[in-house]
Amino acid sequence: MIAIIDYDAGNLASVSRAFSHIGVPNIITNDINVIESAEKVVFPGVGAAGSAMISLKRLGLDKALSAALNSGKPVMGICLGTQIILRSSQENQTPCLGLMAGCARAFSESFKFQGITGLKIPHMGWNRISLRADHPVFAGMRPEDEFYFVHSFYPSPDHADQVIATTEYGIEFPSVIGVKNLVATQFHPEKSGKPGLRILKNFSGWNPC
Repeated sequence: MIAIIDYDAGNLASVSRAFSHIGVPNIITNDINVIESAEKVVFPGVGAAGSAMISLKRLGLDKALSAALNSGKPVMGICLGTQIILRSSQENQTPCLGLMAGCARAFSESFKFQGITGLKIPHMGWNRISLRADHPVFAGMRPEDEFYFVHSFYPSPDHADQVIATTEYGIEFPSVIGVKNLVATQFHPEKSGKPGLRILKNFSGWNPC
């Protein structure tokens, strides 16, 4: 059973439907006992980092996520979930979960620093990813596969070896990050057609050491 964490950050039903479509049992929950007993945990979300962290702490889910990761069970972050697994976010200058070292950075700041103009924010639409490391969750991916993005911030881990894939949008930014039993995608696999379903299927069978 996969526990999809419910912390009032939206987009949960589409994740659940995607797993159900590929025959993977799942439950949307904020029950800490259910999360503890689940085989795997998915941490999706849309919205703002500040309000998300308030909800996580109010429900005790910040500690539940940390416990799940420390137990060795596979954990997947999606979109906002990918950003707030890091130590902080430039959005609302928010201290985050700190499951990985790094910061969620704003496209607006990065574009301004590099003198990039003419690109819309949020970054919205279909883009390819370039794998930088082999990972079982991305087995079978093809260079031409595209994935659906909608975001104004992107994950920037402190350690280059935690970047699994990158994407080009004005700048080259990390679009998949991970370490040990944690993997996280800035794009929405549940909205990315067959390639996205393949990622979710791979995650459902992933058993990291």
